[in-house]
Amino acid sequence: MPLHNSAWHDAQYNNRARVADHARILARWPAESALARSALAGQIDVAFGDMPGQRLDVFAAARPGAPIMVFIHGGYWRSLDKADFSFVAPPFVQAGATVVVPNYDLCPAVTVETIALQSAQALAWVWRHLAAPGQGAEAPARVMLVGHSAGAHLAAMLLACRWKLLGEDLPLRLLSGALAISGLYDLEPLRHTPFLQADLRLTPAQVRRLSPAFFPRPRGPLLAMAGGDESPEFIRQNQLIRDQWGPSTVPMCELLPGRNHFDVLDDLVDPAGRSHALALRLLGLG
Repeated sequence: MPLHNSAWHDAQYNNRARVADHARILARWPAESALARSALAGQIDVAFGDMPGQRLDVFAAARPGAPIMVFIHGGYWRSLDKADFSFVAPPFVQAGATVVVPNYDLCPAVTVETIALQSAQALAWVWRHLAAPGQGAEAPARVMLVGHSAGAHLAAMLLACRWKLLGEDLPLRLLSGALAISGLYDLEPLRHTPFLQADLRLTPAQVRRLSPAFFPRPRGPLLAMAGGDESPEFIRQNQLIRDQWGPSTVPMCELLPGRNHFDVLDDLVDPAGRSHALALRLLGLG
C-alpha cells in the first residue's frame, strides 16, 4: 500500500469513480425506499438524541418480542440518509424481524468520533424501547447489526462498545452479532485519500481511536463480506478484520462474486442471497 500516493488512494477508495453505473444504483435506492415506507407500518423520524441527525425509523415485525436488525448506512460518514435505505426492511420484516434504520449527523459538520457515539446512542435507544423486557416479551429481544461501507465500520465499533459506560441500565453484551459488508476497519489510508480527507479531517490520534481492526478483540460474531469486484483495498480491509480479530470473533470472511461496492446490497435484500441468509442466521431466523 503506497502510504503517500494520493492518486492511488483516490483510485482505491473512490467507489463512485470505480462503478460506471453507480448513479443508476444510487437513484434506485431512495425510489425503492419510498415504496417500502408506503407498504410497511413504520415509525419515521423518531428522535434518539438532541442533534438533527439523531433520528431513526422503525419497521416493526408482526409479533412482539421479534428479533431486531439495525441497519447502519454508509456514505463515507459524509453523505446519504436513512431515507435512502428503507428498502432493506421489507424482506426482513416479512421474515419476522423488526428493522431499525438510524441516521447520524454527517462530516464535516461533526467528526467520525461523534458519529460513532451517535450510533451507540441509537443502539441504546433500541435496547431501551424495543428490546428490553417489558416491551411485549418476557426476555430481551435479540439485537444484531448490519452495516454497509462506513456503516460496517460503525458496526465493528459497536461490537466493541463498552455499553455500561453509556448507561448502567444497558447490558454488558447488547448485540448478538454483526454482519459487516464492504467495511473500513483501518482508517489510516483515508488520511491519504484527498477526496475524503477534506471532509473527514482525520488526525493520527483519531485514526488510532477509530480503527476497530486494532482494538482488543471483542466477543463476536462479526461476519465480514465484500463484493468480489471491489477495489483491492476494500478486499484487503475485509480480510484485515478477520486477520486482526481472529476466527473466534470473525468466523466468516467472504467475497460475493460479481458484486461491486453498491450492488452488494442487492444480495442482502434478495431472499436467495448469501448475505441475506447470514443476516437471518444472526437474527435467529435462519
